[in-house]
Amino acid sequence: MAWSPAHIPDQSGRTALITGASGGIGLETARVLADRGAHVLLACRNVGRGRAAAARIGGSTEVVRLDLACLDSVREASAWVHARHERLDLLVNNAGVMFPPYRRTEDGFEAHFGVNHLGHFALTGLLLDLMTAVPGSRIVTVASLTHRAGLGALDEGGARSSAGRRSLTAYGRSKLANLLFARELHHRLATAGAATASFAAHPGLSPTGLWQGDVPRLLRPVAGAGLRWLAQPADRAAWPALSAATDPHVPGGAYLGPSQFFESRGTPAPARSSRVSRDVAAQHRLWQLSEGLTGVRYAFPSARAEAESSGAVCPVTGARG
Repeated sequence: MAWSPAHIPDQSGRTALITGASGGIGLETARVLADRGAHVLLACRNVGRGRAAAARIGGSTEVVRLDLACLDSVREASAWVHARHERLDLLVNNAGVMFPPYRRTEDGFEAHFGVNHLGHFALTGLLLDLMTAVPGSRIVTVASLTHRAGLGALDEGGARSSAGRRSLTAYGRSKLANLLFARELHHRLATAGAATASFAAHPGLSPTGLWQGDVPRLLRPVAGAGLRWLAQPADRAAWPALSAATDPHVPGGAYLGPSQFFESRGTPAPARSSRVSRDVAAQHRLWQLSEGLTGVRYAFPSARAEAESSGAVCPVTGARG
């Protein structure tokens, strides 16, 4: 039977944080979780929009200011959550930028890579101590079909490039990083014996606000009539992330996406991904780079090879940056 939000178990007593929850797919994700009884933290750059979204959602909600383009803001958001909550059941790394009007983040990173990947890498590490002892806790990182366009090296030079504003390659590279991160995170959580599992999901195509910018010429046909023909509305596009966040039958480490029309729309199902996204060495290299660039270090085994050779299990205590 095809999955739908009707299959979501009661979420009463659970606390979920969704980034970019003031609109689009993030708002729909928050709305469904709140409707199922979860207490939902809407992490938004614009607090006013976040409060308006919370009013629309109803249920039990809070709004936390989070600007993923600023690592100081990420740390402040983490401190805010820690001051008010002793546990976190769900973290949905949903927020993102696509062809933004600015070139670099406040910390000097290429905007796609800095917001879509590094901001979420830091946030996850800083909140992880609230999750790793919580049975059934899950982290869902939202990737994209365009991860296949993520060509070029994931290194410090690319992370600090100023040439990514209208680059499909730069956006794809950030989405590839999302997948590499989600998979490496799941491996490290499992190795550490944590109660938390990591997942990835992609929404297919959806006419959200991300498409309202100055898209590259190559994507303009898709952004016009093609998007209207292939896309699904934001409420349906949220289904893969919601399934990853709540479906007890989905195994940890899974990557979900729409099942129809080349994964552009349809009910959630296991998604295909590029060979590079499954490269264990690439996952580890990105992890090392991300720790160095953000200053947030996870208390996990430092490498797959070390963990496998030593047989040691590292206790998970979370991270502080």
